[in-house]
Amino acid sequence: MKTIEEIFCNESRGVLSLTGGGGKTSLMFQLARLLVGTGMRVLTTTTTRIFPPTAEQSEKVFIDQDPELIMRLASACIQAARHVTAVSTRLADSGKLQGFSPETICTFAESGLFDWIIVEADGAAMRPLKSPDDHEPVIPSCTTIHVAVAGLEAVGAKLNENMVFRSGRAGELMELSAGETITEAALTRLFVNPHGLLKGSPPKARRFIFLNKADDRKRRESGVRIAELLRHSLHPGVAGVVVGQALAGVRIHSFHPLEGAK
Repeated sequence: MKTIEEIFCNESRGVLSLTGGGGKTSLMFQLARLLVGTGMRVLTTTTTRIFPPTAEQSEKVFIDQDPELIMRLASACIQAARHVTAVSTRLADSGKLQGFSPETICTFAESGLFDWIIVEADGAAMRPLKSPDDHEPVIPSCTTIHVAVAGLEAVGAKLNENMVFRSGRAGELMELSAGETITEAALTRLFVNPHGLLKGSPPKARRFIFLNKADDRKRRESGVRIAELLRHSLHPGVAGVVVGQALAGVRIHSFHPLEGAK
């Protein structure tokens, strides 16, 4: 089976944007580590807000609102470090790190300093599922790979705000009322709806779905069934579905190519 970096990042360089819920930050830093292991130079960043990375996730973190300064700092160390994280501001109230505009991230991409830029382009308040608001997600137009993430622990759970960020809006897209059970078919509808988890994907980006937290056989089998539902219902342009885990490393349980499927 291919590795996650072989599935998502089979080009020599690009911009990968992560949206949805259920483990985007862990996937971002794990993917960066794997790409560095293949010799790539990697920038991790965000268009929203993230918690400060641990030293294990990213040893070098640059915080400044000036993109030119960020690029000078990165240029001085990227050949040796191979991986840096850059954000614009540390927020005093929450301690979170504020990222950059989509245009700034495209400037980073045009600089040629990095082989891959991985962007957390959405926020989900640590819920396994979310529905994007009108202004979300914030995906850079230079994105070449768009990965929508969802946590499989939501399947079988009740629809409420503890499980789904913006649960009212998500319920409309999944055709569920508050308190009803989130089924595999309902989660599929959240991906397929144009206002759902693949909303805002740049036209030229390859699209993938990562069904995360496939921690046991029940969830892994559920992920396979969702992939089959998506195979017969997805709009064009989704390359495939990964059923896996991203926490202490990335583990792929199954990969379901969808390009050309219908």
